[in-house]
Amino acid sequence: MRKNWIAVASADHARRGRDEFELGFMQVCHGKCAPLKRVQPGDWVAYYAPTVTMGGKDKCQSFISFGIVQAGEPYAFDMGGFVPFRRNVRYLEATETPIAPMLNAFEFVEDRSRWGYKFRFGLFSISDHDMLLIAKAMHV
Repeated sequence: MRKNWIAVASADHARRGRDEFELGFMQVCHGKCAPLKRVQPGDWVAYYAPTVTMGGKDKCQSFISFGIVQAGEPYAFDMGGFVPFRRNVRYLEATETPIAPMLNAFEFVEDRSRWGYKFRFGLFSISDHDMLLIAKAMHV
């Protein structure tokens, strides 16, 4: 059964995963392998970016990309000294979209005053309802 995921990264990093290679990739939680093992081929993933740059104060607070996890296991990728784990993702045509207009409709937002709490985990699953809201807003 397909699961839905929100992955968290800066907009710069999410765009790199979507655009850098012909087949995109996802990388989460500072390159750790364990979270990627929870994600399976056929799952849907939406990337949310709190900021434009990693560690920056430049707020983005938008969904950046939307894709389908491809077959295969997580794999190590040498970035010249830093070797994070990745999974292949086929990204779909999507419009980058601010999260704010959707906050009241999400099932995963339990407390509107602390809506950003779950994003601290770097990767979390969401309901079909919430993923379809994101897909519709991004014009997937």
